[in-house]
Amino acid sequence: MAPHALSWVSVPLLIFLASSSCVAARGARTPKTTDPTAGFTVVSLEESNFSLQRPFDEASGARYSFDGTVRTLWVLSSDKPHARQSHTSPRTEIKMEGYDYSSGVWQFEGHGYVPSGTTGVSIMQVFGAGETATTLMLHVYNGALRYYDRQVVEDDIYDRWFRLNVVHDVKASTLTVYIDGKQKLHVHGRGGHSHYFKFGVYAQNHDSRCMESRWKGIRIFKKE
Repeated sequence: MAPHALSWVSVPLLIFLASSSCVAARGARTPKTTDPTAGFTVVSLEESNFSLQRPFDEASGARYSFDGTVRTLWVLSSDKPHARQSHTSPRTEIKMEGYDYSSGVWQFEGHGYVPSGTTGVSIMQVFGAGETATTLMLHVYNGALRYYDRQVVEDDIYDRWFRLNVVHDVKASTLTVYIDGKQKLHVHGRGGHSHYFKFGVYAQNHDSRCMESRWKGIRIFKKE
């Protein structure tokens, strides 16, 4: 009877050990949550630091709203560029004025929201590079946030608020992207002598008819 009892006990024990191993393995693959702003100093922002770029023939209220908390920006694929002489795609974006930088470590933080249906659009960028206009762009394609049109940064961002932090180390020429406190991307920069942050909607390839993003809690940090 002893061997039979031992065998009966060992089965659930093995199941427990296997289950524990699976839990541990899943936990090991989960990115660690951190505070990307630790060690940084927040800069002071006034409404004048938020410079709106919109189709040149549209009034600001036709493509942008701000209720004191949430900034909603939208654009149509048929819209004109932000300047009459420009040949770029339609956009409604906010350029962060007054904090252009060429050295140090700078960080953008914002809580973003992209409604389902919006696709083929840039929602955030670090402007300024060597041979290209930007050193980082975050695009949305079919609900996935991507580094340009390449690797996925975060899946399933539609219809939910997410916290976005983008850290740009100018000297090291690196950019690190965090979603909800978890590091999701670390890439090399693209050179350039001056940079600034932008957010909103800027049409890219395979854009939807209407593109929209919403933002709140915008902050900029620096570390010299």
